[in-house]
Amino acid sequence: MFWKLNDKGNVMFGPKVKLEKALYQKIKMYAQIAGYSSVEEFVHHALEKEIKQFEGAESEEQIRQKLKGLGYIS
Repeated sequence: MFWKLNDKGNVMFGPKVKLEKALYQKIKMYAQIAGYSSVEEFVHHALEKEIKQFEGAESEEQIRQKLKGLGYIS
């Protein structure tokens, strides 16, 4: 694992996530429309918001049920 500071002084570390170009372009457009300063900031916020939905789960089964309910798994 490596550590790197971005231009805002935040610690960045690996691994990196690779996205298809078409998806990245959509995310970039949404980030700009929403007023985010970067794609990374938008993705960070979106992932934090999604992950919060799993807080409070007391077991893997509860997490699985939440994932099913959100359509992530069948």
